[in-house]
Amino acid sequence: MLFTSNLLMSMVEGELLPLIVFSIAFAGMLTTMGSRLETIRTLIVSINDAMMGFVMLLMKFAPIGIFCLVTSSFGKFFLEGDAWAKISSLVWYMATVLVGLGIHAFITLPLILWVFTKRNPIQFYRQMSDALLTAFSTASSSATLPVTMECAEMNAGVSRQSAEFVLPLGATINMDGTALYEAAGIPEAGLVTMLIVLNAVGLPTTYLPLILPVDWLLDRFRTATNAFGDSVGSAVVDESFPDAEAA
Repeated sequence: MLFTSNLLMSMVEGELLPLIVFSIAFAGMLTTMGSRLETIRTLIVSINDAMMGFVMLLMKFAPIGIFCLVTSSFGKFFLEGDAWAKISSLVWYMATVLVGLGIHAFITLPLILWVFTKRNPIQFYRQMSDALLTAFSTASSSATLPVTMECAEMNAGVSRQSAEFVLPLGATINMDGTALYEAAGIPEAGLVTMLIVLNAVGLPTTYLPLILPVDWLLDRFRTATNAFGDSVGSAVVDESFPDAEAA
Protein backbone atom coordinates (compact mmCIF):
# COMPACT_ATOMS: atom_id res chain seq x y z
CA MET A 1 0.00 0.00 0.00
CA LEU A 2 3.02 2.30 0.15
CA PHE A 3 3.43 2.32 -3.62
CA THR A 4 1.10 2.75 -6.58
CA SER A 5 1.27 2.17 -10.30
CA ASN A 6 -1.03 5.12 -10.98
CA LEU A 7 -0.46 8.21 -8.85
CA LEU A 8 -3.45 10.11 -10.25
CA MET A 9 -5.79 7.20 -9.53
CA SER A 10 -4.51 7.10 -5.95
CA MET A 11 -5.34 10.79 -5.63
CA VAL A 12 -8.86 10.24 -6.91
CA GLU A 13 -9.49 7.19 -4.71
CA GLY A 14 -8.08 8.82 -1.57
CA GLU A 15 -5.17 6.40 -1.14
CA LEU A 16 -2.96 8.76 0.85
CA LEU A 17 -0.09 6.45 1.84
CA PRO A 18 1.42 6.19 -1.67
CA LEU A 19 0.95 9.94 -2.09
CA ILE A 20 2.89 10.58 1.11
CA VAL A 21 5.70 8.22 0.03
CA PHE A 22 5.88 9.89 -3.38
CA SER A 23 5.91 13.37 -1.83
CA ILE A 24 8.79 12.47 0.50
CA ALA A 25 10.81 10.91 -2.33
CA PHE A 26 10.07 13.80 -4.69
CA ALA A 27 10.99 16.41 -2.06
CA GLY A 28 14.23 14.55 -1.33
CA MET A 29 15.08 14.59 -5.03
CA LEU A 30 14.37 18.32 -5.25
CA THR A 31 16.92 19.05 -2.51
CA THR A 32 19.68 17.77 -4.82
CA MET A 33 18.87 20.13 -7.70
CA GLY A 34 20.45 23.31 -6.34
CA SER A 35 19.72 26.47 -8.33
CA ARG A 36 17.75 24.49 -10.93
CA LEU A 37 15.04 24.18 -8.30
CA GLU A 38 13.89 27.81 -8.42
CA THR A 39 11.34 27.43 -11.24
CA ILE A 40 9.62 24.39 -9.79
CA ARG A 41 9.79 25.92 -6.30
CA THR A 42 7.95 29.00 -7.53
CA LEU A 43 5.42 26.77 -9.28
CA ILE A 44 4.80 24.66 -6.16
CA VAL A 45 4.45 27.74 -3.92
CA SER A 46 2.03 29.33 -6.40
CA ILE A 47 -0.05 26.14 -6.61
CA ASN A 48 -0.07 25.89 -2.82
CA ASP A 49 -1.25 29.50 -2.47
CA ALA A 50 -3.99 28.94 -5.05
CA MET A 51 -5.13 25.71 -3.37
CA MET A 52 -5.18 27.35 0.05
CA GLY A 53 -7.39 30.11 -1.34
CA PHE A 54 -9.67 27.48 -2.85
CA VAL A 55 -9.80 25.54 0.42
CA MET A 56 -10.66 28.69 2.40
CA LEU A 57 -13.49 29.33 -0.06
CA LEU A 58 -14.77 25.80 0.42
CA MET A 59 -14.56 26.18 4.20
CA LYS A 60 -17.17 28.93 4.02
CA PHE A 61 -19.62 26.40 2.57
CA ALA A 62 -18.40 23.45 4.66
CA PRO A 63 -21.07 23.78 7.40
CA ILE A 64 -23.81 23.50 4.79
CA GLY A 65 -22.13 20.52 3.17
CA ILE A 66 -21.57 18.74 6.48
CA PHE A 67 -25.19 19.37 7.51
CA CYS A 68 -26.46 17.88 4.25
CA LEU A 69 -24.08 14.92 4.52
CA VAL A 70 -25.05 14.10 8.10
CA THR A 71 -28.76 14.63 7.42
CA SER A 72 -28.59 12.36 4.40
CA SER A 73 -26.83 9.61 6.37
CA PHE A 74 -29.24 9.72 9.30
CA GLY A 75 -32.23 9.90 6.96
CA LYS A 76 -31.02 6.76 5.24
CA PHE A 77 -30.58 5.00 8.58
CA PHE A 78 -34.06 6.00 9.74
CA LEU A 79 -35.54 4.65 6.50
CA GLU A 80 -33.66 1.38 7.03
CA GLY A 81 -34.93 1.19 10.62
CA ASP A 82 -31.55 1.05 12.38
CA ALA A 83 -31.04 4.72 13.21
CA TRP A 84 -31.18 4.19 16.97
CA ALA A 85 -28.60 1.43 16.69
CA LYS A 86 -26.30 3.85 14.87
CA ILE A 87 -26.91 6.55 17.49
CA SER A 88 -26.16 4.04 20.25
CA SER A 89 -22.94 3.07 18.50
CA LEU A 90 -22.01 6.76 18.22
CA VAL A 91 -22.57 7.25 21.95
CA TRP A 92 -20.38 4.24 22.74
CA TYR A 93 -17.77 5.58 20.34
CA MET A 94 -17.69 8.94 22.14
CA ALA A 95 -17.51 7.23 25.52
CA THR A 96 -14.63 5.03 24.37
CA VAL A 97 -12.65 8.01 23.09
CA LEU A 98 -13.23 10.05 26.24
CA VAL A 99 -12.38 7.17 28.57
CA GLY A 100 -9.17 6.51 26.65
CA LEU A 101 -8.19 10.17 26.77
CA GLY A 102 -9.08 10.33 30.47
CA ILE A 103 -6.87 7.37 31.33
CA HIS A 104 -3.97 8.90 29.46
CA ALA A 105 -4.45 12.47 30.74
CA PHE A 106 -5.26 11.66 34.37
CA ILE A 107 -3.28 8.47 35.00
CA THR A 108 -0.48 7.86 32.49
CA LEU A 109 0.85 11.40 32.08
CA PRO A 110 0.65 12.35 35.80
CA LEU A 111 2.41 9.08 36.65
CA ILE A 112 5.20 9.86 34.18
CA LEU A 113 5.46 13.38 35.60
CA TRP A 114 5.74 12.15 39.19
CA VAL A 115 8.15 9.28 38.47
CA PHE A 116 10.63 11.35 36.47
CA THR A 117 10.33 14.79 38.09
CA LYS A 118 8.71 14.20 41.51
CA ARG A 119 6.36 17.10 40.74
CA ASN A 120 2.86 17.23 42.17
CA PRO A 121 0.56 16.41 39.21
CA ILE A 122 -2.37 18.36 40.67
CA GLN A 123 -0.22 21.45 41.09
CA PHE A 124 1.14 20.98 37.57
CA TYR A 125 -2.42 20.82 36.20
CA ARG A 126 -3.14 24.12 37.95
CA GLN A 127 0.02 25.70 36.55
CA MET A 128 -0.85 24.63 32.99
CA SER A 129 -4.57 25.41 33.27
CA ASP A 130 -4.45 28.44 30.95
CA ALA A 131 -2.81 26.37 28.22
CA LEU A 132 -5.28 23.52 28.66
CA LEU A 133 -8.26 25.89 28.45
CA THR A 134 -6.79 27.54 25.35
CA ALA A 135 -6.24 24.15 23.74
CA PHE A 136 -9.80 23.11 24.52
CA SER A 137 -11.28 26.32 23.13
CA THR A 138 -9.18 26.53 19.96
CA ALA A 139 -8.79 22.80 19.18
CA SER A 140 -5.37 23.68 17.76
CA SER A 141 -2.00 22.66 19.22
CA SER A 142 -0.26 25.24 17.05
CA ALA A 143 -2.48 28.11 18.19
CA THR A 144 -2.01 27.04 21.82
CA LEU A 145 1.80 26.85 21.60
CA PRO A 146 2.60 30.41 22.81
CA VAL A 147 0.33 29.98 25.84
CA THR A 148 1.79 26.55 26.57
CA MET A 149 5.32 27.94 26.50
CA GLU A 150 4.38 30.86 28.75
CA CYS A 151 2.66 28.61 31.30
CA ALA A 152 5.52 26.12 31.29
CA GLU A 153 8.16 28.79 31.89
CA MET A 154 6.33 31.30 34.09
CA ASN A 155 3.97 29.09 36.07
CA ALA A 156 5.53 25.61 36.11
CA GLY A 157 9.14 26.75 36.34
CA VAL A 158 10.33 24.75 33.33
CA SER A 159 13.61 26.11 31.99
CA ARG A 160 13.54 28.14 28.80
CA GLN A 161 15.96 25.67 27.21
CA SER A 162 13.58 22.78 27.68
CA ALA A 163 10.41 24.71 26.81
CA GLU A 164 11.81 26.14 23.58
CA PHE A 165 13.18 22.76 22.53
CA VAL A 166 10.37 20.40 23.51
CA LEU A 167 7.13 22.36 23.12
CA PRO A 168 7.42 23.49 19.45
CA LEU A 169 8.57 19.97 18.55
CA GLY A 170 5.76 18.44 20.58
CA ALA A 171 3.12 20.67 19.01
CA THR A 172 4.17 19.28 15.65
CA ILE A 173 4.80 15.57 16.20
CA ASN A 174 3.72 14.62 19.73
CA MET A 175 0.03 13.91 19.12
CA ASP A 176 -0.54 11.50 21.99
CA GLY A 177 -4.16 12.55 22.41
CA THR A 178 -4.82 12.23 18.70
CA ALA A 179 -2.98 8.89 18.57
CA LEU A 180 -5.43 7.50 21.12
CA TYR A 181 -8.21 8.61 18.82
CA GLU A 182 -6.90 6.99 15.66
CA ALA A 183 -3.42 7.97 14.74
CA ALA A 184 -2.30 16.97 13.79
CA GLY A 185 -1.76 20.53 14.87
CA ILE A 186 -4.88 22.01 13.20
CA PRO A 187 -8.56 21.67 14.07
CA GLU A 188 -10.24 18.47 12.81
CA ALA A 189 -6.94 17.06 11.52
CA GLY A 190 -7.90 13.77 13.16
CA LEU A 191 -10.55 13.22 10.50
CA VAL A 192 -7.85 13.30 7.81
CA THR A 193 -5.60 10.88 9.66
CA MET A 194 -8.61 8.66 10.35
CA LEU A 195 -9.18 8.42 6.59
CA ILE A 196 -5.56 7.33 6.17
CA VAL A 197 -5.86 4.66 8.88
CA LEU A 198 -9.19 3.30 7.66
CA ASN A 199 -7.86 2.97 4.11
CA ALA A 200 -4.63 1.40 5.36
CA VAL A 201 -6.35 -1.35 7.35
CA GLY A 202 -9.09 -1.95 4.80
CA LEU A 203 -12.02 -0.68 6.90
CA PRO A 204 -14.96 1.08 5.22
CA THR A 205 -15.10 4.86 5.30
CA THR A 206 -18.86 5.02 4.74
CA TYR A 207 -19.54 5.72 8.44
CA LEU A 208 -17.13 8.65 8.61
CA PRO A 209 -19.99 11.19 8.15
CA LEU A 210 -21.53 9.93 11.40
CA ILE A 211 -18.48 11.11 13.30
CA LEU A 212 -18.63 14.66 11.95
CA PRO A 213 -21.36 15.93 14.33
CA VAL A 214 -19.40 14.91 17.45
CA ASP A 215 -15.81 15.28 16.30
CA TRP A 216 -15.74 19.03 17.01
CA LEU A 217 -16.17 18.21 20.71
CA LEU A 218 -13.84 15.22 20.80
CA ASP A 219 -11.19 17.24 18.97
CA ARG A 220 -11.05 19.68 21.87
CA PHE A 221 -10.38 16.92 24.39
CA ARG A 222 -7.72 15.47 22.11
CA THR A 223 -6.00 18.84 21.72
CA ALA A 224 -6.02 19.48 25.47
CA THR A 225 -4.44 16.06 26.01
CA ASN A 226 -1.85 16.84 23.34
CA ALA A 227 -0.95 20.14 25.04
CA PHE A 228 -0.68 18.54 28.47
CA GLY A 229 1.46 15.73 27.05
CA ASP A 230 3.79 18.33 25.54
CA SER A 231 4.09 20.18 28.85
CA VAL A 232 4.81 16.95 30.73
CA GLY A 233 7.47 16.15 28.16
CA SER A 234 9.11 19.54 28.67
CA ALA A 235 9.14 19.03 32.44
CA VAL A 236 10.72 15.59 32.06
CA VAL A 237 13.36 16.81 29.60
CA ASP A 238 14.05 19.76 31.90
CA GLU A 239 15.56 17.29 34.37
CA SER A 240 18.42 16.79 31.93
CA PHE A 241 19.35 20.49 32.24
CA PRO A 242 20.56 20.69 35.85
CA ASP A 243 22.56 23.86 35.22
CA ALA A 244 19.80 25.68 33.34
CA GLU A 245 19.44 28.37 36.01
CA ALA A 246 23.18 28.98 36.09
CA ALA A 247 23.25 29.29 32.31
